[in-house]
Amino acid sequence: MEVVGGGVNDSANGRVSNGGYVRRDEGEGEEGDDFLAYGVKIYRAALKGDWLEIERVARVSPTWIHSKITKGGETVLHIAAAAKHLHLVKKLVNIMDADSLALTNKLGNTALCFAAVSGVVHIAQLMVEKNKRLPNIRGSQNMTPLQMAVLLGHQHMVWYLLQVTDHQQMTDQDRIGLLTSSIDTDMFDVALQILSNHRNLALLRDAKKETALHALARKPLKPADGKLNVRFSLQWTAIDQGKNMEPQLAIDLIQSLWDEVIRQKEEDISALIGYPWRLLFVAAKLGKVEFLKTLIQSYPDLIWKVDENRYTIFHIAVKHRQEEIFKLIYEIGAIKDLIATYKDDNGNNMLHLASKLAPAHRLNCVSGATLQMQRELLWFKAVKRIVRPEYIEAENNDHKTPHALFSEEHERLRTKGEDWMKKTAESCALVATLIATMVFTAAFQLPGGVNEKGYPVLQKRGCFVVFSVSNGVSLFTSTASILIFLSILTSRYAESDFLVSLPMKLMSGLILLLISIATMIVAFTATFFITFREGVQWAPTLIAVIASIPVTLFALQQYPLLLDIYQSTYKSHQSLFQSSELKLFETTTTKTTNYLTLRQCPASLLHEQALTTTSKSLSSNDQTASSASDGSHSSYRKHPTPSQITNPIASEQGSPHINKFQANLRSQSH
Repeated sequence: MEVVGGGVNDSANGRVSNGGYVRRDEGEGEEGDDFLAYGVKIYRAALKGDWLEIERVARVSPTWIHSKITKGGETVLHIAAAAKHLHLVKKLVNIMDADSLALTNKLGNTALCFAAVSGVVHIAQLMVEKNKRLPNIRGSQNMTPLQMAVLLGHQHMVWYLLQVTDHQQMTDQDRIGLLTSSIDTDMFDVALQILSNHRNLALLRDAKKETALHALARKPLKPADGKLNVRFSLQWTAIDQGKNMEPQLAIDLIQSLWDEVIRQKEEDISALIGYPWRLLFVAAKLGKVEFLKTLIQSYPDLIWKVDENRYTIFHIAVKHRQEEIFKLIYEIGAIKDLIATYKDDNGNNMLHLASKLAPAHRLNCVSGATLQMQRELLWFKAVKRIVRPEYIEAENNDHKTPHALFSEEHERLRTKGEDWMKKTAESCALVATLIATMVFTAAFQLPGGVNEKGYPVLQKRGCFVVFSVSNGVSLFTSTASILIFLSILTSRYAESDFLVSLPMKLMSGLILLLISIATMIVAFTATFFITFREGVQWAPTLIAVIASIPVTLFALQQYPLLLDIYQSTYKSHQSLFQSSELKLFETTTTKTTNYLTLRQCPASLLHEQALTTTSKSLSSNDQTASSASDGSHSSYRKHPTPSQITNPIASEQGSPHINKFQANLRSQSH
């Protein structure tokens, strides 16, 4: 006999069950009738959590409590656990023996597997208390209930199953799968617990051939407030440990994993982080500044690593417009002068990469083509400051200078920005003109009229003074906004105009237009207070409240645009040319992990070293860059660190990679 679903006709017996489930009989008509009489009822009752109906069926035919009632071979306990009916599971567990709890469906899943998927911990506790073997019985795809709970991100269930599962029956492949899955589902505390018991997992790969560091490299860290700050930093906001410990736990996990990796030989480290994909450069592409900072602090040599295109992490940051990664270049002193000389196979230097149009998902971090064009210009200007002077006009293999490539790549964006600015200026200028016309007319049609001498009759009243001042301010501001919008319409729209000139004109024009509208409404409501000075007082008050509503709505609608313009023009301009708040080489301590303590010597020492060997270093680097093109095409290409210019770092003893940097520094000091 077999249960099939979906309401399909039983060709053998010609019956269709009411619930869409059919028991196909092979010469056992009585059992088929029993299923229609009891099996369907008990299945429906399990879905609804109706214990009374199940109890009635059990009195007549007790075997149905243990029988399989679905096409997939699930029992009533499976269904109750999946439907999260705690009271029903409790009663079923009480009347079932321990072996019945271990019954599996066709895929090999026990009822505990269903409970793990549901995430209801109390249901799992009831089952495990009755049968201690359940957590170790593997289900579909040879997964334990613990692995299923981790995949679905049920954190409380995971912590419970971690306590009751016999870890001696798990293989290293099971454990590394748990580790990477817990990272994928943001359960960094669980991952830390697993890693603390099995440190070797840092070096193992899961079924996808990825290490735990690979899983972290592609995992975005959530900010402390859960929001993405894209207004001017375009990166995750700073970590606030008091509000949310998840980012700090992720950093602790990165450090713990990396501490194990850097104990290996250098070639083993390159193999671990370079296969199946280069996690260093993927992290740079995704803007994982905390991830890279943690790795580089313990292994500074990573700043010299290049990919198959001879791009360092800073080249990747420029190409993919990752601001926080790029700003780390200001903290490596004179080393940045060498890194900025690297070229790819097409002869593109770092400034050529800044000249190319940003990826769409990074370009759309700011609103509007005008601000996007401004952002691209800021990037070009920031990179231009750190490359060698001759690289500014250097041609690539296509005979294009960085500026020519920038103009070519951004022509369409510039045109879109120009069209948007003109349409906006035309619309705003029209509104400003209408306002100026109305308030100009109102200036010669004073409320209350004038006397025989031509003086306003109500000139000594307070409301009249408010009317006169607000009307005048509205006229002046609307006229000024008209002139500003006219200057936008007559602008030449050169690339440099998008940097400051056009955004500032637009912001000034919008602010003046908003002021003119607000003061026009004030002048309008003042006339009603004058008109009703001896009448009903609530009428002008009501009119003033109603008149303020559209002004408020307009201001709220324009506020995001004004804020974007201001922050993109001033805040972004400053942030791209300043060192990152996340210091690359600084003393760091945490409560959960013993980090390597690192500190950076004063920048003046780097500059003094650089001044004495600049010409030699630059020339030797050109030879290094050219020789790299003839080298092997391995996962990582590493430019030798010049001994003349070294980033001096002091750390705890025990790391050969840090000690190598210290030795270089001591040799120079002597």
